[in-house]
Amino acid sequence: MTPTSLIGGHVSVTGGLAKGGLACMAEIGAEMIQVFVTNPRGWALAAGRPDQDALLAESGVDTFIHVPYLANFGSPSPETLANSVAIVRHTLRRGVDIAAKGVVVHTGSAVSQSRDDALRQLREHLLPLLDEIPDGGPDLLLEPMAGQGAMLCATVQDLEPYLAALDWHPRAGVCFDTCHAFAAGHDLAAEGGTRETFDLLHKIAPGRLKLIHANDSKDACGSKKDRHENIGAGLIGAPAFGEMMRHPAVAGVPICIETPGKTDKHREDIETLKRLRDG
Repeated sequence: MTPTSLIGGHVSVTGGLAKGGLACMAEIGAEMIQVFVTNPRGWALAAGRPDQDALLAESGVDTFIHVPYLANFGSPSPETLANSVAIVRHTLRRGVDIAAKGVVVHTGSAVSQSRDDALRQLREHLLPLLDEIPDGGPDLLLEPMAGQGAMLCATVQDLEPYLAALDWHPRAGVCFDTCHAFAAGHDLAAEGGTRETFDLLHKIAPGRLKLIHANDSKDACGSKKDRHENIGAGLIGAPAFGEMMRHPAVAGVPICIETPGKTDKHREDIETLKRLRDG
């Protein structure tokens, strides 16, 4: 029997990581969740609440954590690099506390230095963090970006040198964002485009796809613009998400929305994806 992909969303944790997160999960009809455990736009290493951590860990809900957006292992800034190491180490430890399945981190940008120098820096500072992950701890999931600026990894092809820089570490997984991939030039909306993209992903990084961010796109394929749209309301379109659900590489992989709007919109997006999965 083909394993079923759980469908959920990034949830608010206002009121407590478990209390708020699980309540939001119920409101939007999610089957899995993604959360922040720190300020998504800051470096503060926020401590958890043991009672909330235990409740979430014991709930059995498949949970993923997103690292704050500032993290960048390709940055030429020593301060940014040091903060990136600290925040990813902290988030991985928090992932152990709440029994998270994975910790998502953006693949970063070389900014003003060469790509080769940035990849060497990535290897030096991220590889030790992968080695620190304990048995049973969350995988670190690398999320390619939309291709703007000096991004180190945007297309599926870019994953090959990126993972090679990390020695194809067994705890390095992939979080695939549909809007990012579309913006980077993978035409998911074209006939067979989604199938071809996931064929390529499976060829380059077999078995490493651990999470999908399902987001439609406000902008055209190849735009390099990261602007999410609700499922079926953007330029990717609902049929591409249905094709994605049928790809064997996606079987059993959790699917998480990060779409615009509030509770009602998020519930609609999740319901749409469930229909595409179950229909």
